[in-house]
Amino acid sequence: MLQTSARLLRLLSLFQAQRYWSGAELAGKLEVTARTLRRDVDRLRSLGYPVHSTSGTAGGYQLGSGATLPPLLLDDDEAVAVAVGLRTASTGAVAGIEEASVRALMKLEQVLPSRLGRRVAALHAFIVPLATRGPTVDAKVLSMIAGACRDHQGLRFPYCSRGGETTTRSVEPHRLVHTGRRWYLVAWDLIRKDWRTFRVDRITARLSTGARFAPRKPPGGDFAAYVSRAVSYSAYPYQARVTLQAPVDDVADRVPPTAGLLEPIDKSSCMLHTGAPSLEVLALHLAWVGVDFKVHEPPGLAEHLRRLAERLGRAAA
Repeated sequence: MLQTSARLLRLLSLFQAQRYWSGAELAGKLEVTARTLRRDVDRLRSLGYPVHSTSGTAGGYQLGSGATLPPLLLDDDEAVAVAVGLRTASTGAVAGIEEASVRALMKLEQVLPSRLGRRVAALHAFIVPLATRGPTVDAKVLSMIAGACRDHQGLRFPYCSRGGETTTRSVEPHRLVHTGRRWYLVAWDLIRKDWRTFRVDRITARLSTGARFAPRKPPGGDFAAYVSRAVSYSAYPYQARVTLQAPVDDVADRVPPTAGLLEPIDKSSCMLHTGAPSLEVLALHLAWVGVDFKVHEPPGLAEHLRRLAERLGRAAA
């Protein structure tokens, strides 16, 4: 049987891995009696860990949030993932967390076993990030929005549009979506009575919370797909609908979610929805995909494709 101190660490690890445990499940995991389990839970409480319990046949335990952060017990893969994530965050696009990420990484690497230290060192040595010059997101703003999404609490904030106009928006926030370059908030706009996407880097720090709300179903059934539509073609003056003569998996690498929305038709074709600021850019984008296609809309795109074909033909001659 495990020694008491080792068993307490194991019990703490179980609480962190799963939100709620029945008494029978915990006792079975630790290979102890229900009486010993109750004593171990009392020891954790005496150390300052808020362990909540319910009685009865369906009774159980769960670890609540306390005044201080308890030690996190990670397995090997989790420790490596956290170390790599912290290193990435230290040079990422979320402003304000770089220094904290470095401090946390130093603490983690100090206690990593040598076998894991070598894995993390290898990953760090051969991962070279490109410098990013795009807009950054304030970590406090991101955290506040995420909390409002979690708690179903309304938000009010000034928002700067693409044209530079600032308006005050009152929304019901539902999800944060990260495209790899930018953060977007998907929310129900209370004034416009419709779904909207907001670039988080255009939201100022002057956020205020409002009343709680009942969560709504995702627009179109999927928050990520909604953002993809919004950033890849809905916001552009010229929008195209094109059948690509290739399966989705074959063209997905050339059409990321920020460049278009792909929908499978059958095993050999798919539908592409995409947008651009001009018909010329649309023609170039479709040619770059590298497969045969059929244009359904918009009107006028076929003429620009003919001009592009003639220009390329003259260049090849």
